[in-house]
Amino acid sequence: MEQLDGCELPLAAWESAVLSARVGDYDPEWLDRLCFSGRVGWARLSSPQHTNARAAAPLRTSPIALYQRENLEDWLCLASARSTTEPAGAERRRRESPRGFASGDASKSIELSSATQGVRDALDVGGALFFTEVVRRAGLLPSQVEEALSELAALGFVTSDSFDGLRALLIPSNKRPTFGRNEGKRRRKTNLASIEFAGRWSLLRREMISQVSGNGAESSARNSALEKFARVLLRRYGVVFRRLLERESFPISWYELGRIYRRLEARGEIRGGYFVGGVSGEQFALPEAIGLLRSIRKAPSNGELLTLSAADPLNLQGILTPGPKIAAFTANRILFRDGLPVAALEAGEIRKISDASVSDLQIETALRVGKLRPSLRPYYK
Repeated sequence: MEQLDGCELPLAAWESAVLSARVGDYDPEWLDRLCFSGRVGWARLSSPQHTNARAAAPLRTSPIALYQRENLEDWLCLASARSTTEPAGAERRRRESPRGFASGDASKSIELSSATQGVRDALDVGGALFFTEVVRRAGLLPSQVEEALSELAALGFVTSDSFDGLRALLIPSNKRPTFGRNEGKRRRKTNLASIEFAGRWSLLRREMISQVSGNGAESSARNSALEKFARVLLRRYGVVFRRLLERESFPISWYELGRIYRRLEARGEIRGGYFVGGVSGEQFALPEAIGLLRSIRKAPSNGELLTLSAADPLNLQGILTPGPKIAAFTANRILFRDGLPVAALEAGEIRKISDASVSDLQIETALRVGKLRPSLRPYYK
């Protein structure tokens, strides 16, 4: 969670492809515990592109971030503020980036349905509420409240105490099985998420960022948030350079980050230099990352095959490695051999990326056969 702090990925990718690829025998209950303990939270941090809620809110593919709660205010500051220090032309290039988004709180221009607006108003007045309390205060049917919460979560207007409620919204209420008193004891690890017992729902308050504008505090808050994000990027990638920002959703320029990294280099905290071949421009690295790179370069090749979802932050095809980019969708996959891309599954079609000696059967099996854990299949299959 420290490495992926503030990283926005399609909701369906987090547990099915990203966390389960990094944590052995991943159990969704672990993420819920981190959320309930107050250490980790979830939310959409970036602003939606569309003004119509239904057009902007397919929850399964919505960009959702997991973050350490102590950093939420910093990430909201970066997501809602526009850079005022970048040089001429930088803002236009960022705006034209495929991962760019409109800065500021888009809630004023989003067209919400009456039911969705009713749920939002209930949370605005009542604060953090359990699902049954939202139903009562909004005067709506449970199914209407579920649909409204799904839209609000996808738009970045609400969050909840646990990831369990978000998981539950991926399954239509009419497809969730009901269990009797004794049947519940036999469910064990195959429990389906329950939105009724997933903790409280609350508004993600972006306005707390705008309250400090106009008196110099906004600039100070953004500078502090920028340095924190610069350090997170170093933990995430080990080596940081301009093109990695294409995989990040915050509207931050390399001009801003470069000033921070040069200052950290001058203090001796990080190293500047040329660490990754084929990448132009400035590069900065953690001292320990340099040692790891050297050890990997000296290690003999063992032909290890590894499959990753294209939604994974490690999808650096076209950024770190040559060739066209692979769209960052959960269903797309990339096969690596000894860390180099071999083939990709994109839009249901397999294509080879290199001439590595991997058989067609191995490629087909690695890219098409999933390894989704049984406890996750009800939500992400």
